[in-house]
Amino acid sequence: MDRLFQTHEIRKSRTCDPLWTLTTPDEGGLSKPEKVTVPGIWESHPALRRYRGRGIYEQDIVCGGHVRFFFGGVSFRSRVYLDDILLAEHYGAYTGFEALAKGLARGRHRLRVEADNRFGADSSLHIPNDYYAYGGINRPVVFEELGDAYIAQCHVISHHSEAGWTAEAGVTVRNLTNSPITARLSLTIGDAQRENAVLLQPEEEKMIPFSLFCGQVRSWSPEDPALYPVKIRMSIGGKTVDDWIDRTGFREIRTEGKQILLNGKPVQLRGFNRHEEYGSFGAAVPLEGMVQDIQLMRHMGANCVRTCHYPNDPRFLDLCDEMGMLVWEESHARGLSETQMRHPLFMEQVMQSTREMVQQHMNHPCIFIWGCLNECADDTEFGAECYRSVFSLLRALDQSRPVTAALLERPGGRVYGQMDAVSVNLYPQWYRDSAVHEALERKIREIDANGGCGKPLIISETGAGAIYGFHDPLGQAKWSEERQCEILRKQISTILNHPDICGIFLWQFADVRVSEEWFMNRPRTYNNKGIVDEFRRPKMAYRTVQELFRSQE
Repeated sequence: MDRLFQTHEIRKSRTCDPLWTLTTPDEGGLSKPEKVTVPGIWESHPALRRYRGRGIYEQDIVCGGHVRFFFGGVSFRSRVYLDDILLAEHYGAYTGFEALAKGLARGRHRLRVEADNRFGADSSLHIPNDYYAYGGINRPVVFEELGDAYIAQCHVISHHSEAGWTAEAGVTVRNLTNSPITARLSLTIGDAQRENAVLLQPEEEKMIPFSLFCGQVRSWSPEDPALYPVKIRMSIGGKTVDDWIDRTGFREIRTEGKQILLNGKPVQLRGFNRHEEYGSFGAAVPLEGMVQDIQLMRHMGANCVRTCHYPNDPRFLDLCDEMGMLVWEESHARGLSETQMRHPLFMEQVMQSTREMVQQHMNHPCIFIWGCLNECADDTEFGAECYRSVFSLLRALDQSRPVTAALLERPGGRVYGQMDAVSVNLYPQWYRDSAVHEALERKIREIDANGGCGKPLIISETGAGAIYGFHDPLGQAKWSEERQCEILRKQISTILNHPDICGIFLWQFADVRVSEEWFMNRPRTYNNKGIVDEFRRPKMAYRTVQELFRSQE
């Protein structure tokens, strides 16, 4: 299942069988095809732990008519073939894409997916980095049999007034035929319902607006994460031919002065940065692991999580919707210099990731802010213009959420004034020996002097490293669990008690594997700043964070 709830009652939809045949044609691959599971990454196979190359996944599918395949994520280049006919190509491991086959004869068809995780000149975002670029089909694959027209998407934004809540929706429908089609759409949210007629020209895709007054429904919040089904039905000639089911929560997010307001009330953010990675499963985190992560974060007193540095699996977002965990989600890009940002495909690929993130995840009420371009070159005019372009796209796609970007501690930032909330990554006591309060005050002065005065300020990263099980109770050497506790205590207590700061995201929740090229800076070839290790074994810092976070509840 690609979601945690039933998404269709009428449309024929199913998840592909979990076993696929994998062939790895490049050097260092398998000697013969083997059965593997999807979702999965090929590094889970003991013979492919360091394999960087191509993987060919194959499976027989029984289907017919108009068939839509939806891939939640393939890392990180992909080509999709059906019966040796190319249906789709996609770049990027962290957003979904579709492959459409029209007019298939009913019967058995061969689905082939070619994944490729090699770095190269055509990739500006997937590069050697402080996390690992895995290979494989890392998220679920669904296939659907469609009629001549179908519901392609629905976006819902809620607004509150004294009279109650109103839902503004846009339903996108598509005609797959060469003839015009007249259809009727019915949209239901809670107890509210509206209908609209639509004329679709041949092969036309059209968005139909709806406005539903939903009255005194319960507001979504971390304390009461109330969710309401969104149900759309399409009928042609009086016969219901397609449907779409999603969920929404009624809530409003805005900034006011130095605060972020949820339903008009200020929120203090206490959270973690979390890579989508889990032990030997890599980037294909099982559902049980997602649930455990949220439970551990909540147990420590967190109320939010940042999806560094890319969009997350919709199932994780579904869990955050249900469990009341606020989410900062950001499009893919991390730590790129101006030279790297001048890559001829950079803006195209980052805008694609941003567009797909918002279009696919917009209905999740847990997402309270959009982010982008983590630690890129905001201190140069070229880099700053890239930030402005992505901010503009985010606002064009969704005006209901603020936008931000996690910037490096360095001086010279040029985009503080363009963000709704200013975010900065600070590591005093770890990378620098300066006192935490001195580092904060120095950065706040610079932000205030360069367009960020009076805005909410989030410390989007802070933390210290420790190797699980390494202890030095006397000298407290760096990389010891004792030293991590000491540094985190200074960072967290100072930041949480600073009147100008509205939130903190610790770097990071769990240890994660990094690219081989980073081995000199990362013991074990891991980023070891996790409060738990890659298998979710708590370090000593777990209790330190729990004590400090829970003292603010």
